[in-house]
Amino acid sequence: MPGTPQPPSHTVEDWPSVPLEEWADTRDTLHLWTQIVGKVRLAEAPMVNHWWQVPLYVSPRGLTTSAIPYGERTFEMEFDFCDHRLHVRSSDGGERQVALEPKPVAAFYRETMAALGALGIEPRLRAGPVEVETAVPFPEDTEHASYQPEYAHGFWEQLTSVQRVFTQFRSRFIGKVSPVHFFWGSMDLTVSRFSGRPAPRHPGGAPHLADWVMVEAYSHEVSSCGFWPGGSAEGSFYSYVYPEPAGFARHPVAPAAASYSADAGEFLLPYEAVRTADDPDRTLLDFLQSSYEAAADHARWDRAALEDSPVRRASPR
Repeated sequence: MPGTPQPPSHTVEDWPSVPLEEWADTRDTLHLWTQIVGKVRLAEAPMVNHWWQVPLYVSPRGLTTSAIPYGERTFEMEFDFCDHRLHVRSSDGGERQVALEPKPVAAFYRETMAALGALGIEPRLRAGPVEVETAVPFPEDTEHASYQPEYAHGFWEQLTSVQRVFTQFRSRFIGKVSPVHFFWGSMDLTVSRFSGRPAPRHPGGAPHLADWVMVEAYSHEVSSCGFWPGGSAEGSFYSYVYPEPAGFARHPVAPAAASYSADAGEFLLPYEAVRTADDPDRTLLDFLQSSYEAAADHARWDRAALEDSPVRRASPR
């Protein structure tokens, strides 16, 4: 009947259960696919501090590059985890799609480059992964070929809920703070706060990643939190500070399921502990706030100058 609202074609579940053991192969393939798209953005976007020009962003349907400049045009690449397509769109109206389905990384790379080429976009990128132990060049990787759409969709649902809480947490900080963004190298959604002071030179050490990349990323004191699909049965939240001050690891952090990992040098919280809490959003916010306080208090950040209530700022003066 005309004018009658229609139900949405896709539903989104808050805090879904996405067991890693059931989608590990898809996760590993998708990780490499996001690196291909991310490296296209890296090849064309102007440099921004801490490499903020390279991440992807959670969108209403998946993960997007946002608009990338290319000559007098812009283009966007978006993973659509509802209809399972990679959309490549140009500001002159052109569009191509790549199906998200079981296929080797090599095939996805070839099809993605062809879609870009059909729109007159020819990025120059180093066609190999970073921050992975075994770095097979994309055009040669025929091993990673899994794609289970229901799990890709579930991962996006996780990211959607995490982004909502991270965005609320971000709003409390008026100092230098990153967007909530998805770093494809480590496959994590993260947000970072900065004290404003320079940091000691980072030693680097990430696999297949030049040390100078890490030096730029950690050029200033930072408290960073994030979520990635690893570390526990359904993924993990983390929070760390660089450089780590004395006392950070012993600081009380909520909730009770959170703990400090000496091996990782960060506080960790299993995703399942958030998902099964009576109030998942509040539980995650408590973790973010208390672990940030562990960093800011022990490193003696000027919290009075760096923090403020978003409610107060939005109120009429």
